[in-house]
Amino acid sequence: MHRIALGVSFNGSAYDGWQSQPSGRTVQDHLEQALAKFCALPAINTLCAGRTDAGVHGLMQVVHFDVQLQRTENAWVRGTNSFLPADIAVQWAREVPQNFHARASAIARRYAYVLLESPVRPSVDQGQVGWVFRPLALEPMLAAAQALLGEHDFTSFRASQCQAHTPVKTLRRLDIQRRGAYWRFEFEANAFLHHMIRNIMGCLIAIGSGNRPPDWMTQVLAAKDRDAAAPTFSPDGLYFLGPVYDAVWNLPERTAAFDWLP
Repeated sequence: MHRIALGVSFNGSAYDGWQSQPSGRTVQDHLEQALAKFCALPAINTLCAGRTDAGVHGLMQVVHFDVQLQRTENAWVRGTNSFLPADIAVQWAREVPQNFHARASAIARRYAYVLLESPVRPSVDQGQVGWVFRPLALEPMLAAAQALLGEHDFTSFRASQCQAHTPVKTLRRLDIQRRGAYWRFEFEANAFLHHMIRNIMGCLIAIGSGNRPPDWMTQVLAAKDRDAAAPTFSPDGLYFLGPVYDAVWNLPERTAAFDWLP
């Protein structure tokens, strides 16, 4: 039996998220169907590093699966991609030890949110960026972000349908940069709650636009109440950058898709 790890990128606009559903309109459904066709098997079951919601994109989702067939790494990539739709692509393949697990072996996860600040809604990048029509100020958002770093109870940013065992997570990094009309917010944590980043984004935008002061973020965090935070922001500009693994697994840290984002 061989354990194979794949790095997968996708545009999530047309899909009902990552996780398989009866609708069949998920990224996992399409990937597993493509793998089964390539392997000429009834089914291939994959496990992923982190689930994503409907409309969320992925630059390097990592999955693993077990199979008795042996193929070259290049064959896994090109063969699987030949059965995938144009908006999903396997970027790399590696054979890994049996004790590797796409989710359990990850020591952190990374996301980016790309936001367009413009009086006019997106057009050519519609569905690929979030949008705010009010001007944003960097310094208040940076000050508010500091309150979130470290280990906290993130209940105020947790969706009601979240299935995580605990709301306590460690946010290691929250970087904010601007490039022209586009903002990039980059997050890294040991794990994330359902809608956690989109709920944080709603609060950061409220602060950046001047509707709330920076210390409001501290109050929201301390409240441990979802009603204390801003509404959940759009999924359009959210990208799963991928998991972080120990170097012992010798897996790629990024793909060419990373160079596309502002």
